[in-house]
Amino acid sequence: MATLTMTSTDVDAFDTEPTSSSRILSTSPPLTPPLSKAGDITLNMVIHQNPFSITLDAWAMLAGSVLLVVGMHFMQTSMLKAIIVAVPVALLIRNDYLNFLLLGPGGTPPTFVGYLRLLWFRMFALRDVYHSPPATEPNIAPSRGILGSNNKQELPYRPGPRPLVAGLAPQRQLDQQASTECYAKLRAAVEALTRAHPETLCTATSCIEKHGFGLFARHPVNVWGQGEIFHIHDSEKSMHMSLHPDDIKEVLDKGWGQRHPLAFKGWVKAPLPTTFVMIYAPRDESDLAIIARIVEAAIWYTMAEKVDLNIPQVEPGML
Repeated sequence: MATLTMTSTDVDAFDTEPTSSSRILSTSPPLTPPLSKAGDITLNMVIHQNPFSITLDAWAMLAGSVLLVVGMHFMQTSMLKAIIVAVPVALLIRNDYLNFLLLGPGGTPPTFVGYLRLLWFRMFALRDVYHSPPATEPNIAPSRGILGSNNKQELPYRPGPRPLVAGLAPQRQLDQQASTECYAKLRAAVEALTRAHPETLCTATSCIEKHGFGLFARHPVNVWGQGEIFHIHDSEKSMHMSLHPDDIKEVLDKGWGQRHPLAFKGWVKAPLPTTFVMIYAPRDESDLAIIARIVEAAIWYTMAEKVDLNIPQVEPGML
């Protein structure tokens, strides 16, 4: 038995086109059901991507050889070459499409048409998502970020290697997922923040991801995605948000996240703003404390208002 294996998974990271809007969010979107109820179950999905492989037994190899010899004698050379190339290409596309479906629900419809649309954007995607922060626009507001040494809030380096990230839309973290306790604490902190600032903040299902818990600004300065500040992915608890370019540089340098490849700038209109980033899921209490500061930076960029996100202690009803 002979096995041919080729990797077809994109591990650079991609995501979905949002339903962007230029409207100021003046009323609260429909609120998501509260998580912190006794009996609720929070699960982390194990997401995997399959390599492209073809397994041929003796009979399949014999049949392929016979067909190849017959084609060489009775088919035009150009036609035979086209068939030889087309078969593995078709199998490769099929495998890539199945991997797209394995990433779970997201903003892009899980159809072949949706997959083809993502293939188009993939041609223009950012290639370096770890070391190239976006340029700061001249008239950007707020004028600077709140993370980094200039503001005496420099982030520590994230311990360990970066997690493996895959997908165009949706974009998902394949390993190093958050614990149930970390997710419960983060969500409880965000919900408490909206109760403390009901006039400026609210929670709802993400309008960008169309799934998952999201935080919204009612009167954003930087309006995108109906004022969405950030959202958490249900499956593995990584996050997407927009940050000031200064803060993006700090996040990239310290290893807490990466730019979204569809946040490019060029002659093709990108589905995401250049400030859109993925923040890795918090693995423990130390990570969670840093993630809270990054979420504060996302609120600052969206609203130009500084707030403190306080992580609570876990109560029995949160889990």
